[in-house]
Amino acid sequence: MVGLFVLFWPELHSTSTLGRRELWASLALIGGSFSWALGSVLSKRWQSGMDVFSATGWQVTAAGAANFLWALAAGDFSRVTLTARGVGAVLYLVVCGSWIGYTAYIWLLEHVPTSKVSTYAYVNPVVAVFLGWLVLHERVDRFIVTGSVIVVLSVILVTSAKVKERTVGEELPAVEAS
Repeated sequence: MVGLFVLFWPELHSTSTLGRRELWASLALIGGSFSWALGSVLSKRWQSGMDVFSATGWQVTAAGAANFLWALAAGDFSRVTLTARGVGAVLYLVVCGSWIGYTAYIWLLEHVPTSKVSTYAYVNPVVAVFLGWLVLHERVDRFIVTGSVIVVLSVILVTSAKVKERTVGEELPAVEAS
């Protein structure tokens, strides 16, 4: 979390109109990363018993419906311009980002310790900044470098840590015999 705050500090600190918009976008990214990690941890505790792939399908469908309703309420459809490149980008995000990526993530939650799987939510903003620099030639300043280094080092620490699986007996308090 500290790395993400450092990464977005210039936007969080800015008072201009553009800076305020970027402030809310940055806070949404930080909040999204945190809530994704929290949801990953809670999903291990609150298993529904539903097949993992069915649960993924319902979650993606619910998210798509909510986004559609949000766009409808905000009137975003008036600004839509359909181009082959735009439709291709959306299809890529649906197939690779949602179907493949999210299904792989849910599968990993079933087979890998949550602390290791959930680190990907913190790496995403770093990857986005790198791609912005590489593809769109966006500037990289000391905050971006420092925040990125903190995030990457934190993820290395988490993923290299030994995780001890607890048994049910270890989770329950000892009962004294009377």
